[in-house]
Amino acid sequence: MGLGRKSSSSSSDGHRSSSSSSSSSLPREDTPLLIGSNNNNNNNNSLSSQPKVFANLFIAVVGAGVLGLPYTFMKTGWLTSLLMIFSVAALTYHCMMLLVRIRKKLDSNNNNNNDSTKINSFGDLGYAVCGSLGRLAVDSMIILTQAGFCIGYLIFIANTLANLFNSSPLTNLRLPSKILGISAKSFYIWGSLPFQLGLNAIPTLTLLAPLSIFADIVDVGAMGIVIAENFSTFMKHRPIVEPFGSLSAFFYGLGVAVYSFEGVGMVLPLESEAKDKNKFGKILGITMAFIASTYGLFGALGYFAFGQNTRDIITANMGTGLLSALVQLGLCINLFFTFPLMMHPVYEVVERRLSNGKYCLWMRWVLVTVVIMVALFVPNFTDFLSLVGSSVCCALGFVLPALFHYLVFKDEMDRKGACLDIGIVILGTVIGVLGIWSSISEIVSVKARL
Repeated sequence: MGLGRKSSSSSSDGHRSSSSSSSSSLPREDTPLLIGSNNNNNNNNSLSSQPKVFANLFIAVVGAGVLGLPYTFMKTGWLTSLLMIFSVAALTYHCMMLLVRIRKKLDSNNNNNNDSTKINSFGDLGYAVCGSLGRLAVDSMIILTQAGFCIGYLIFIANTLANLFNSSPLTNLRLPSKILGISAKSFYIWGSLPFQLGLNAIPTLTLLAPLSIFADIVDVGAMGIVIAENFSTFMKHRPIVEPFGSLSAFFYGLGVAVYSFEGVGMVLPLESEAKDKNKFGKILGITMAFIASTYGLFGALGYFAFGQNTRDIITANMGTGLLSALVQLGLCINLFFTFPLMMHPVYEVVERRLSNGKYCLWMRWVLVTVVIMVALFVPNFTDFLSLVGSSVCCALGFVLPALFHYLVFKDEMDRKGACLDIGIVILGTVIGVLGIWSSISEIVSVKARL
């Protein structure tokens, strides 16, 4: 989920570079969104070593979705969830490598045709394969995915603050369930609006870069604390847990798993920045295996600790101690400042298409307000993760990479390769449709109980 942090800064650098070389030119449909790091003028020392590639990939993939995994384990069963997480990780790795192979093939064709055009982003690749329709498909998915992440952040922040300040261990203050005539959750979401309008008015990510580093440190630290707390609770209580869940819950869980591994948009920029590109696939595989193992441990321990009482946000199960409050407040601050970072790819695409690539304040404020409005109507954090994962993340992570790979290599691949690509497209579509149905059913049932 670190797509917004990295791609946005790369894109901003790209726009500055292009404007310095040709200040009068405006971005066109075939203009690369990112200015690549693999050009001839690039110093090899500025490229990423293998440990840095590992760290960047970890940051790009791991995000707030991990907090909903224990609840998913409760819904789908711990054994089903473990198998699902490692399967999604393997499929995500395969589709990421498809994008790398497509880029190498198209760059090779461009070099043979004396074409200097470089493919540096997922959108550039979509345009190279399918023209304007391909770029539109990728851009649309990125907008919906990034906006979906931000909606999830707001839901997490609002639900966490409402939970904290109903029985705060810091102030012993119990706020009413309604504030100024609206629910506590709605109050906190609306309260974030003026601050987010200010943060999202910042035209460059330069001033927000330290906040991104802070967010990553808080993420890792909070996961470590939660794992330790869950293990301690499990050793004391050991509730009854189930290995399997229902079929509808299976597709619900798939949506959350796909959301948790969403980082496909970062693969091409990170591969471009790798010093040893021949070992990028190996590092990517090691990173995905490590993340899958971490997710499995985090989700299983959370479910084993609290059983059927597992909440949709695992930090809500941590009780009312000082450490619990600090972890939850830290995560809220983290996601609050990550919001504008994750919205920047949305602004880049929308401003590119609607304002000739120029900064547009009112357009940004409209987009922030729309995200706020949607967050008000979604009651459950993990239900929304499943919805986003089943819909746009599934299309962006599985369907489009396999489809693009088939279109580029169809004249060279054998029947087995063609069937694999087509099978992934069909599988991604089926998972998406059934996952959307399951997620919407859960959201509607929760709304009906409120």
